[in-house]
Amino acid sequence: MAHDVVDLRSDTLTLPTPAMRDAMARAEVGDDVWGEDPTVQRLEAMSAALMGKEAGLFLASGTMGNLVSVVAQTTPGQEIVLDADSHIFNYEVGGAAVVGNVQTRPIKTERGFLSPAQVAEAIRPSNVHIPITGLVCVENTHNRHGGTLCTPEEISAVAAVAHRAGVPVHLDGARLFNAAVALGRPTREFAAHADSVTFCVSKGLSAPVGSVVCGTREFIARARRVRKMVGGGMRQVGVLAAAGIVALEQMIDRLGEDHANARRLADGVAALPKIRIDLARVQTNIVIFFVDRPGGADELVAGCLARKIKIHAIGPASIRCVTHKDVDDADVERALEALAEITRTW
Repeated sequence: MAHDVVDLRSDTLTLPTPAMRDAMARAEVGDDVWGEDPTVQRLEAMSAALMGKEAGLFLASGTMGNLVSVVAQTTPGQEIVLDADSHIFNYEVGGAAVVGNVQTRPIKTERGFLSPAQVAEAIRPSNVHIPITGLVCVENTHNRHGGTLCTPEEISAVAAVAHRAGVPVHLDGARLFNAAVALGRPTREFAAHADSVTFCVSKGLSAPVGSVVCGTREFIARARRVRKMVGGGMRQVGVLAAAGIVALEQMIDRLGEDHANARRLADGVAALPKIRIDLARVQTNIVIFFVDRPGGADELVAGCLARKIKIHAIGPASIRCVTHKDVDDADVERALEALAEITRTW
């Protein structure tokens, strides 16, 4: 069935599938704060198994998952090392500083991924004048760098440097399944050397709400207390976890379709006038391109909206488009036709 509106702003806009809605309606529930929701327990166990970890914790969002992970693994006054373009540093309202009382040390990177050398240089030496490095954070896939991915080996190399210094590692894997599908590697390989990992079921996996944090049982026990502290203790939340279970059972393999659509969109955009795009960075379901025309980005957003196509300007000259299950081949062609029509006179 043709979509009236083609929405390429984000994969957070995915709608739950009929199977998810049915599972939500039938979910067996209990009070999760009391540890009595069997559907939540099942989702957490499934998630931990996929990540190769001992336990999991269901949360409202990826932002909450990152915050809980940071606070549970640091102490006030410490410093966390992360990429300057990371989601934690740019899009989480300073939660690590406000709630965790930790300082962030952003490092500029080429692709969004810290190198072992950068981590080694960023970890603080023992000195009474400076903060103690408490955590290293890695993001995979990387949002602001256009869905770029890093391999399990790259994560392992960074973790080895951090662990030699006694510093834990957190993997912000909001779109980790996109990386796993793109490389044909199991998620547990990406998470193997991270002390904590979070992923979203509400993006490409299409569940309406939720993320899961995984790690050791001891870490999850601390994380559960932090979740409660920030107001994330939910009650009969199995009605949401049920959709997450369907997401893990049915929606992972199809992510490859989103990647193919993103590549088709990127190739088409590359042929347009006054558009710059690095096709090597289009590795999963995110397409970022730049407009070499004053006011061009706003012109594209407005022109597409008038044609019932929604795209997102992430800067005065940059556009981000994200493919997902509610964007099909025909939608990509509609978007390209609209962009071509708008730029024809440029």
